[in-house]
Amino acid sequence: MAKKSQLKGNMVIAQSGGPTAVINQSLVGAIEEAKKHSEIQGIFGSLHGIKGILDENFIDLRKESAKTLEEVANTPSSALGSVRKKPTPEDCAKIFQVLQKYGVRFFFYIGGNDSAETTHIINQEARAANYDLHCFHICKTIDNDLRENDHTPGFGSGAKFVAQAFMGDNLDNRALPGVKINVVMGRNAGFLTAASALARVYPDDGPHLIYLPERPFNVEKFLVDVKRVYETNKRCVVAVSEGISDEVGVSIAARFSKETDAHGNIQLSGSGALGDLLANEVKTKLDISRVRADTFGYLQRSFPAVVSANDAKEARAVGRMAVKYAVAGDAISGSVAIRRKPGKAYKVFFERVPLENVAKETQHMPDEFINSDGNDVTKKFIDYAAPIVGPLPKIGCFKGVKVAKA
Repeated sequence: MAKKSQLKGNMVIAQSGGPTAVINQSLVGAIEEAKKHSEIQGIFGSLHGIKGILDENFIDLRKESAKTLEEVANTPSSALGSVRKKPTPEDCAKIFQVLQKYGVRFFFYIGGNDSAETTHIINQEARAANYDLHCFHICKTIDNDLRENDHTPGFGSGAKFVAQAFMGDNLDNRALPGVKINVVMGRNAGFLTAASALARVYPDDGPHLIYLPERPFNVEKFLVDVKRVYETNKRCVVAVSEGISDEVGVSIAARFSKETDAHGNIQLSGSGALGDLLANEVKTKLDISRVRADTFGYLQRSFPAVVSANDAKEARAVGRMAVKYAVAGDAISGSVAIRRKPGKAYKVFFERVPLENVAKETQHMPDEFINSDGNDVTKKFIDYAAPIVGPLPKIGCFKGVKVAKA
């Protein structure tokens, strides 16, 4: 690290956007690191993101015991509470009044691309107001769609949940054959839905078909795919991203939802409409009687005990690194990105990147991760995702040796 700056003051940390199974690892990592630096005096947690700053709703995190911090780190969801709020110019003016009032010089916001945008807005306002404030975004999202990152904290554990859920559903579908459709989170990027492919152990295991937002979704082609798989296997398990869109880019699920958040995103989760639509198409047009659909919805985000070890470790590390960058040299703002080292062995490193590189815009699944028919993933995706997710349960089956008829 570069020579430390002379800036001293209090710190505010907050969480925003969708919770994850490891977001509190980042929170605790930042708190632990902050305690090591004399530049950081008070350590305040803002309840429910920037709303907590506006309401002056803080808790003193320096007073929390090491035991409590460790318990919180290993607990899913946002311990400080979350929010989806894009600050207005009026909000920014009040935020600075509050930050100055509390002597805050270090601001950390844990979240996805919208949270990075909020951090960027606050940082720009601080510069315009000539207020010396070090603003750092700490990456988080199960969608795995943040630019500059090989992958993001939250994805590994969310992907592990998806893979294990499909493992169980595949076994269920094998016992009682039919068509099963599962809708998985993913607005613009299909990483989480693609993770369902990690459930495959045996050659005929599901999911047999995987549909991602990166490819146009055509209902007629979908029905042809399902029919082909069903006729071959006498059953079919399907993974569908909630963000699938038609040939002109209109979200299929958006037809059923007009609700938007503060950042203008159409609400996709929280409804089984997309799964019901696809199940009805299969049932009525393919004449298959046993057709079921489930929407994983919010279950993917904070499921206890389904945590990737690498995900938890890296989430803790990005929190620590954000604080290290904030108190070192001229790095007065930025986002902490996870990079993967070249080579067969899975190793990562962390790097500070400009806030504007991560803010607002997202990235998509690379073309090399998606098969040519647009209904499955490639081995390159499996090789990419497997070490992030880590070991999965062992699945056994009988050898199927027939007993001769008496």
